[in-house]
This record gives sequence, structure tokens and C-alpha cells, in this order.
Amino acid sequence: MEKQKILIVDDSEMNRALLLDILEEQYDIVEAQNGAEAISILSERWAEFSLLLLDIMMPVMDGFEVLATINQYHWSDNFAIIMISADDSPANIKRAYDLGAFDYINRPFDPAIVHRRISSTMLLYARRQRLEKIIAKQIEEQEQNNKLMISILSHIVESRNGESGLHILHVNTITKYLLKRLVLYTDQYSLSKEDISLISVASSLHDIGKIAIPDEILNKPGRLTDEEFAIMKNHSMLGANILSELPAEMRDAPLVKVAYEICRWHHERYDGRGYPDGLKGDDIPISAQVVAMADVYDALTSERCYKKAFTHKEALKMILEGQCGTFNPLLLQCLQGIADTLEHEFTNNLPPEPENEDPLEAKNKIDYDKLLSSETSTPLTSK
Repeated sequence: MEKQKILIVDDSEMNRALLLDILEEQYDIVEAQNGAEAISILSERWAEFSLLLLDIMMPVMDGFEVLATINQYHWSDNFAIIMISADDSPANIKRAYDLGAFDYINRPFDPAIVHRRISSTMLLYARRQRLEKIIAKQIEEQEQNNKLMISILSHIVESRNGESGLHILHVNTITKYLLKRLVLYTDQYSLSKEDISLISVASSLHDIGKIAIPDEILNKPGRLTDEEFAIMKNHSMLGANILSELPAEMRDAPLVKVAYEICRWHHERYDGRGYPDGLKGDDIPISAQVVAMADVYDALTSERCYKKAFTHKEALKMILEGQCGTFNPLLLQCLQGIADTLEHEFTNNLPPEPENEDPLEAKNKIDYDKLLSSETSTPLTSK
């Protein structure tokens, strides 16, 4: 069998020679004489190593700086780290563990003890990695099941509204693109990778309130009367109420909380002229702001039984010019930033292509499609 590989990082040639003498028969050894050299090696070969033996006091870059850099690039996901140092002060030991060290061995050391602890560390680390992979797989499967159930429920809502089943998929994908672009432009909203995933999944429930809207209003091909429009507008609060009436243990789940924000406020507008609460600016949760833009874009570019689809360029122009309501200027920049991607993926209403991971609506109207019916030439802001 191929030997496991260990990187020894120590500025003392004598210390490296002692460790090499203890370990070379069982392991493949690579040496670095300071922290900077270790980082240079790891930047190209981090996946090769099973263990890092790291001294603390070194020139150029000390052991703690090496640990910090390893954490920054997540290299320690692949190998364990043991600190070997003559300084066994509690403060140093605590700091090493806080920075991700798996074990700490004091010098001078007994060769037999070093060998045993290295073997034990590598075995325990391998077992922990296997367990983490099993747990991660279980979590992923559960998340996929959750997404599937949400998609099924959302599809039921869409089928009542005469919309394509692709609408939910489109809104989900566009939301994800916008959020990923947003975090490149600003850290104002402190969105993590998990937040982006959560908002994207929750976007599937944005129109769940339409399930309580009468069919004759929901599927009316022509323009809605004022009374019908008032009923239609209720769908945002109806959706929020459905979620708020869930059992407490479900209501407190992060997904439900985000979905509530989206359901209730995805028809609010940045200038305060939306509904149901007339929120303005960043009083509107960023989750609802992003889903609102995704919803508008897909509504404009999708064909319905009562209207033709606008082209990508037409839809983009309408949104950027404010014909569909006022949106967060940062999100308008994000929309322009992903414009080429949207044009490629949603031309002719095709399903979006798999995304490679790594690096807004007319005034006083709820359903963009209804008011954009080809049967009427009424300006977008008229109702």
C-alpha cells in the first residue's frame, strides 16, 4: 500500500531529523523549514497529506500563522494537525486547539510516544472524516427531500394559476444568481452560503397564498376589476397567514421564517409603493426584495394563455427603467451583472442549466401577468 504522507514543519534541522528517523519507515515524509515554505507546499499539494507536524516558534511565519492560513483555505478538511513544541504553556496549547490543532506534543519527546500518538491521531481523524461524510450525506438527502416536497406543493399552487411548472424553478434559480452576485458587490446584508440556499428554497413558496384565491379571479384571462384586484392582492397576506398558523415547532424553523418574509413582502417596493404594508427601502427583508425581482423577470419573459412573453432585452429594459416598480439599486446592478446568464438559460423558456458552484412590478398590482395581458394596451403603472 502507498504510504500516508506527513509534512514536518520545523526550523530546526535537528528536530526534523529526529522526527524523520522515527517516522520514515512507516510514512512518506516531506519537510519544510519554516511556515512560509509549508504554505507554499500546501498550496499546491494539500490533498496529498494525511498529517501536519507543526512547530510554533519559527522565523518568517510561525505555527499559529500557518494554522490561520490553513483555516482560511480549509485545507485541514483533508489532514490532521499536531503541534510539536517545547513551549507547553496553557495559553499556547489553548490557542493551538482553538485554531484547529488535533493534538499537542511537547518536546523533548519520547519516540515511542510520538509514534503512537501520530498513529492514533491519524486513525481517529480518518474515522471522524468518514462519520462527517455520512452525516453530510444524510443532511443532503433530507434537504433534497424537503426541496422536493416544497416543489410539489408549489406546483399544485401553480397548476391552479395556469402557470408553467417551470416558474418555481426559474424563480429559485434567478434568486440564487442574484444573491450570489449581491454578496460580490456588498457585505451589507451579511449573507452566507447557507443563507443563499435557504432563501432560494423558500422562494418556492412565494405565491402559496394563491391557493386561497377563487378560480374565477385567479384564472381570469382579461383585466381584473378593482374589486377582483383587491381580492387578488390578498394572496401575499394569505400565504403569510398559512405559514404563521403552522404548529410552533414548524413555525420557528429558519426555512419557515424566511418563507414568511417572502410570502408577505415580495410585492413591496423599494419606494414604499408596494403592498401589503407599504414597506420602504431596506425595511423590506432582502429575501423578499430578491424574490420580487426574480418573480417579475420570469413573469415578463414567460408566456401565458392570456399573453405573449416579452424578450429578455424587453424585460430587462422594463425593469431597469422602473416600468415594473422601484427596486433596490444594488439589485438592479446585480440583474445587469447576471443578464447574459439569464438570456442564455431562459431563452424560449427552457429549463435552466445546472449551475457551477465556485465565486421588480407595476404600481398597485399583484399579478404581473394579468396586467401584461396582450388583450390590453394599458400602461403598466395604470393599475
